Amino acid sequence: MSELLRDPARLFDVRGKVAIVTGASGAFGALASRVLAAAGARLVLAAGKTAELEATAATCRELGAEVTTVARRPGTEQDCEAIMQAALDRYGTLDILVVGSGLNDVSPIVDMAPERFENVMHGNVTGAWLLCRAFGKRVIPQGRGGKVVLVSSARGKLGHPAGYTAYCASKAATDGLTKALGCEWGKYGITVNAIAPTVFRSPLTAWMFEDNDRAKTTRNGMLARIPLGRLGEPEDLAGPLLFLASRASDFYTGHILYADGGYTAG
Repeated sequence: MSELLRDPARLFDVRGKVAIVTGASGAFGALASRVLAAAGARLVLAAGKTAELEATAATCRELGAEVTTVARRPGTEQDCEAIMQAALDRYGTLDILVVGSGLNDVSPIVDMAPERFENVMHGNVTGAWLLCRAFGKRVIPQGRGGKVVLVSSARGKLGHPAGYTAYCASKAATDGLTKALGCEWGKYGITVNAIAPTVFRSPLTAWMFEDNDRAKTTRNGMLARIPLGRLGEPEDLAGPLLFLASRASDFYTGHILYADGGYTAG
């Protein structure tokens, strides 16, 4: 038996690893930041909303983590290069990339201007592609592997009738990026995987958890499709994130991990 199997908790150890988290002011990015901070990683947090970014950073520092912040979204190649360079300037190395940035724009296709569609695709796909490119340029030469965690959605697999053509298309593209890059970077020991949630509690979805007719109708419609019988909580994403960011997932790449209570199984 290997030493790791004598103490399996060590498989999830990320202490001292350098992790970049983008979208650190948003629901998933802030959660990922806190989880990695509590697990002992050294952090570079990036987001466009400065006040929210610094609030996340403060929480992570309270958890004992070393943290540096970059007030940039991954909107351009220059932004992504700057985020990576900030990590190297502070810590001299890179290990983990969590792409938590993204957006949605809900509209019937006939009412959506092409620019709105392109904005969603750029925010959810091009930004992730640019971040991965910048990460790989630095991590591949290190020669010791790395971890990339993207954020997909159940909507990358399933459609939605309420004006989700841009979002569903972007998340299906995220799934494709995950699989293609997992294949491309396997020879370097860099794993690339995605977490794909369904609805989970966040500032944007808090209304769905309320006790009113609108919330109940929407919630019950979702619950009818979720075998585990509830909507997601932030902690439901914490375990999958730590798994994909640690050596516990060293033999997993190109996977879409559905954190959805069974929603996509039926």
